[in-house]
Amino acid sequence: MAMPGTSRSSEDSSRGVRLTPTEVKVLSLIAQGHSSQEAADRMVVSKRTVDFHLANIYQKLQVNNRVQALRAATRLGLIPFEPFFGHTQGDS
Repeated sequence: MAMPGTSRSSEDSSRGVRLTPTEVKVLSLIAQGHSSQEAADRMVVSKRTVDFHLANIYQKLQVNNRVQALRAATRLGLIPFEPFFGHTQGDS
């Protein structure tokens, strides 16, 4: 007899993905088209710190790059879908 909760589907495990508020901020800035350095400047941290958060995000989402991370995070509802990446309201 299997122990309860030991046979989870990949969908069940993906629902348990949690990003920290800082990871969400990093991913949101990347989604807006900022480089790691630009995100670091906006967050007043080093580029290495941003890259560290990105590595954690990739691991949590089981992806290998920014595009995959953005798609996975959006699909899982971890970040909002923004159809106008790189533009803020009021930009022309």
